[in-house]
Amino acid sequence: MANHFSALKRARQTERKTAVNRNNKSRLRTAVRRFREALASGDKANATNVYRETVSALDKSVQKGVIHKNTASRYKSRLSARLEAISAK
Repeated sequence: MANHFSALKRARQTERKTAVNRNNKSRLRTAVRRFREALASGDKANATNVYRETVSALDKSVQKGVIHKNTASRYKSRLSARLEAISAK
């Protein structure tokens, strides 16, 4: 346990930032899961709409510092490839 005032303050800040990051990461995982479920349903129009929301969530998570921009780019690339694959069928 922290004993100095500065260490106690850093511990409080870490708790708050951890909670915010956990919330943002959970929101991101939920968006990706919804997109995968939309793909599984086979409805192209619904999947396209959910893809837009998922890309938005990815971009927001990059802005908030939850994930790296290259990670988000990789996610978007793979998700768009899956969307194109369902469109080709």
